Amino acid sequence: MSFHEPFHAPFHEPRRDDCPWCGARRLRTRVRTPDPGRRTPGTFAVDECRDCGHTFQNPRLTEEALAARDTRGRPDPSVERVLGARGIRRRHRAAARAMLPYAEPESWLDVGTGHGQFPEIAKEVHAYTSFDGLDATPRVQRARAAGRIEEAHQGLLADPEITGRLRGRYDVVSMVHHLEHSPDPRAELRAALDVLRPGGHLLVEVPDPACAFGTLLGTWWVAYDQPRHLHLMPRRNLVRELQAQGCEVVATDRRAPHIPYDLTGALCLVLARLRARTALTRACAPLLASAAALDIGLAPLLSRTRFSNAYRIIARRPAGSPATSTT
Repeated sequence: MSFHEPFHAPFHEPRRDDCPWCGARRLRTRVRTPDPGRRTPGTFAVDECRDCGHTFQNPRLTEEALAARDTRGRPDPSVERVLGARGIRRRHRAAARAMLPYAEPESWLDVGTGHGQFPEIAKEVHAYTSFDGLDATPRVQRARAAGRIEEAHQGLLADPEITGRLRGRYDVVSMVHHLEHSPDPRAELRAALDVLRPGGHLLVEVPDPACAFGTLLGTWWVAYDQPRHLHLMPRRNLVRELQAQGCEVVATDRRAPHIPYDLTGALCLVLARLRARTALTRACAPLLASAAALDIGLAPLLSRTRFSNAYRIIARRPAGSPATSTT
């Protein structure tokens, strides 16, 4: 299958004509984009609900294609460096420190943990906390073998077998840039509340679809990240959902979670789309360095504006509250 060959059945589900979050039928297409960073075949549409702002892949990949999406090509090395490595230690440490105002957790589950980078860094802040990890891929087993987590759980948190086994075990559940990959974010949230102890905290960080870079950069905005990002949820939607589940939202933040990579990432994606090889990448190195410097230099200002590209929510499950239902 060539890069520009579109996905056909059974790779795509039927296109939705309603919003998966609120059910409204007033949809608009924000972008149609290929996957330049990983050279996955096909073009993907990202729609937005005009009523609630929920943004989602439409039509969505099938379960089979979703299961295979992590193996359909590696990212271009320049994209991987920019999107994966820059400031990850600082961002993870900031997310871990966001939990310091609350009771010291004994047990913490990191959902979507991958290779366990977040628990490894969070241990520097919460030295007496036991960190477990959950991921849909075998990477979580390697994270346990490397000593980054104590228990490894492979699968989806919303799987009733996993939820039942972990019910009420954790003081903190973290989802750091995980919900956007989930086929059903609401089910993941309900499952997270199920595995929390009464009075426990849920920490969520996700891209913000209201970020002005999404409009300015269009196809080249890295947070669209097709086909991996299935849902981009406005902050108000998540806040209302957590409140509807009986949670108290104790903190929100759009400044600290901002990732200063929008301009650099867009340039890297353009180069990847052009299939730029070593010679062109080296020729563009000064331009990439300038874009990176601009991203970092503007970050303190942009993080206070609509150009902030991510947000954090911390919610508390009420003490003594019954477990939510995941069915």
